[in-house]
Amino acid sequence: MVNMKIAYIGGGSRVWARKLMYDLALEPRISGTVALYDIDLEAALQNEKIGNLISENKESLSKWHYVAVSSIEEALHDADFVIISILPGTFKEMESDVHLPEKYGIYQSVGDTVGIGGHLRALRAIPIYIDIANKIKENAPHAWVINYTNPMSICTRILYKIFPEIKAIGCCHEVFGTQKLLADMVKEMLKIERPKRSEIKVNVLGINHFTWIDKASYKNIDLFPLYKEFSTKYYDEGYQNEGNWEADYFASCNRVKFDLFKQYGLIAAAGDRHLAEFMPHIYLRNLETIEYWKFRLTPVKWRILEREQKIKENKKLINGEMDVRIEESGEEGVGMLAALLGLEDLVTNVNLPNYGQIKGLPKGAIVETNVLIQKDRVRPIYAGQLLPDLNNLMLRHLYNQESIVEAYLTKNKQMAINAYLNDPMVTLPRGQAMQLYDEMLQNTKSYLPDWILK
Repeated sequence: MVNMKIAYIGGGSRVWARKLMYDLALEPRISGTVALYDIDLEAALQNEKIGNLISENKESLSKWHYVAVSSIEEALHDADFVIISILPGTFKEMESDVHLPEKYGIYQSVGDTVGIGGHLRALRAIPIYIDIANKIKENAPHAWVINYTNPMSICTRILYKIFPEIKAIGCCHEVFGTQKLLADMVKEMLKIERPKRSEIKVNVLGINHFTWIDKASYKNIDLFPLYKEFSTKYYDEGYQNEGNWEADYFASCNRVKFDLFKQYGLIAAAGDRHLAEFMPHIYLRNLETIEYWKFRLTPVKWRILEREQKIKENKKLINGEMDVRIEESGEEGVGMLAALLGLEDLVTNVNLPNYGQIKGLPKGAIVETNVLIQKDRVRPIYAGQLLPDLNNLMLRHLYNQESIVEAYLTKNKQMAINAYLNDPMVTLPRGQAMQLYDEMLQNTKSYLPDWILK
């Protein structure tokens, strides 16, 4: 059994930390220590207790020692792996990101990657990630880093900008949801047993939350003809494969996916809520349009209630009022750890600088493609090139992301403004757009430097 140390930055997490703990408990080939660092030390201390309860549970297949630490340096010392899962700012700032634009008629279904909300969240995240990158360089330069924080592309880009030799990957589960949809399709259209997600082989190319599939197969069957028939069949009514879109803020009817296939001939490989925010003003024009496409806006008020519910659950677990039930999360983070330790090979999609794995997109920009993960290495798999119409949309967002990063690093407020105005979701006249921008900057000013507030 391999023994190792994981540094968890954001170790007070009420959602992602529990998922990691469950998956580690179910992996019998590795064990070790997880150092939980969080600016909320009390939350990290709670997770220390929960993690050790999970490790001691009879269903656990491995043994882990969880310990909350008071400094990031202590967490990183002698770490083999670093996991980053944080909220840049608080729900107060996120409330402004997502809901203040609604006063101006701009609706965001998620608000954490692109659009106005993604822009402001990035401005808060960049200084935090500059510090994290420097701390990793000083204390754990050889560790592998797995980032889960959004905006994924910008956070991962900063890690490489500040510490070019870093061994970092950005991980996201959106493609997994599309593989599950394709598995459901195979079951229905071929009248066979539903395949496992891992049996659906796909070629992924794009950027985080705006990923696309140009090849998909099950065994020796090309799934594109099936998907054309399937998406046409369910184009109007939609297809709900996970949850009820009217009751679940994270569910949809996949109608945005089907519409994008009709437009571009490729399978959009993220959830409808994310995809809608990357497109010109089509799916988020107003509340009636959103309802027509059958997906939901995710209110920050709900996220606050969810956090309160998780806090109550944590207390019940610690007090023995709730049983520990270990279950797989569906994430691949622990599988990546196993592969990097040389215990298996793994092909999966991750976010990495573009070394040439996607032709037609800038070198160095963070892109999402399949990679081969083996002992102590991550090798991008050549993904090909998008056709010009879709590539143009991709470039607009990529250059916006690059502009936000460069604006922050060079203290160029005008460049940040230009990136904001260039986002497809900013549909206001310039005067109103700048009024909204100034309001939003003020609402998150405690996380921003003086140069961008002037």
